[in-house]
Order: sequence, then C-alpha cells, then structure tokens
Amino acid sequence: MEQLLLYIVLGFCAEMIDGTAGMAYGVSSNTFLRSAGVPSAVSSACVHASEMFTTLASGISHWRMDNVDKNLLKMLLVAGIPGGILGAWVLASFESALLDGIIDVYLIIMGIVIVYKGLRMTHAERDFGAYAYPLGFVGGFSDALGGGGWGPVVTSTLLASGHAPRKTIGTVNTAEFFVTVAETTTLVVLVSSFAQYLWVVLGLIVGGVIAAPIAAKVTTKVSPQAIMLFVGILVILLNAWKLAMLLA
Repeated sequence: MEQLLLYIVLGFCAEMIDGTAGMAYGVSSNTFLRSAGVPSAVSSACVHASEMFTTLASGISHWRMDNVDKNLLKMLLVAGIPGGILGAWVLASFESALLDGIIDVYLIIMGIVIVYKGLRMTHAERDFGAYAYPLGFVGGFSDALGGGGWGPVVTSTLLASGHAPRKTIGTVNTAEFFVTVAETTTLVVLVSSFAQYLWVVLGLIVGGVIAAPIAAKVTTKVSPQAIMLFVGILVILLNAWKLAMLLA
C-alpha cells in the first residue's frame, strides 16, 4: 500500500510538471523507475501505459480551454505515431545509451535558448512550418526509446523557435495521447514481463489523472514569460542530471 501511494504521488508531481510545462512526465517518472531497478524497456512500457490515461485527461482539459492548434496537432500525429512505434521496437531490441546522451545534450542547448527567449520575450503567435513533421517523428522516436522525451523534444524546440507557450504546450500534450497509445501497444506486445508491474502503472495513473485538470488550469493563468523561464530551466536541469547519470 505504501508503495502504491508513493507512485500516486510520483504520478501527480510528474503530471503537474508535464501539464504546465508541456514536458517531463516521462523523464521524471522514468528516471525514478530506472533508479529503482526496473529494466529500461519495462520502465518505458509502465510510463507510457500510465500516460495513456494522463495524456487523455490533459488533452481533454487543454482542448476545452482552447489551448490546441488543430493544424499543428495533425502534423505531429502524422509523424509522431510512426516515430513512436519505431522507437519502441528499437528499445525492446537494442541498447540506447548513446542516443540518450545525444538527446540530453540537444535538450540542454534547447533549454538555454528557451531561457534566452523568455528573458527577451521574443516569442509570438506564428504559423507552424513543415518542420513539425520531422520534429514529431524525432519526438515520438526518442520518447519511446528513452521512456520520456516527447515533450522535451517537441515542446522545447517549438518554444525555442518562437511559438507562443499556451498553444504549443496544449497541442503537444494533446498529440501525446495518440503517440503514447501507439508506443504502449508496441511495447506491451514486445516486453513479456510488463504484466508484473501493473501496480506501478495504477499508481502513476491515479496521481496523473488527479493532476491533469489542475495543471491545464494553471497554464491559462500563468504569464507566458514565467512559463518560458520555467520550461527552459527545467529542461536544462533534468537533462544535465540525466547526462551526468549516463556518464557516471
């Protein structure tokens, strides 16, 4: 029972971060599970199984609050779903330490750019270009492979490119549900020991679903500059920590 409560708290905290910053649910929860000795492929499967529920709740909340750009949503889904399926297959078949390190370095750079733009307040509403397709593919691939990465890759890149935080975060979170379903289905089929960790998934789901509507509401109340600075600092710290653990 105590362990279940622990995972409920973890799910709540992870979703509050993800729902307000558009990223880091998978990064934070997956880091904890790996440190507890859960195998990488199983950890990713658990995180994404819980995210099917938390991202659904988050996506519905953002949609109701008009935080979603439909054109961007379509582009991210077209590319993100096949990227997620490929990443899940690679994770179940090969080691991914080198790719994890490359992604960590990339995200640290993106975090620095976001902080700079937050301080300068250079972001603005603008159209999402065709680069959303390759970005969605890379985001889905890295998300499945690293147990988290959809938000950090996609949200951080879009924000660093100058897009407004509210629509970016809401759209990326909504698209994540569909990408997550594809990743989870692939991992559950390929990872035979997944059934032994269903209680972990349950805790993450309960905590995440409770936090999702709260986080979506916070997004509409907090200033864009504050969100930019928070996201940038969060990306830098989390990925610097992951990179240090990888190199240790």
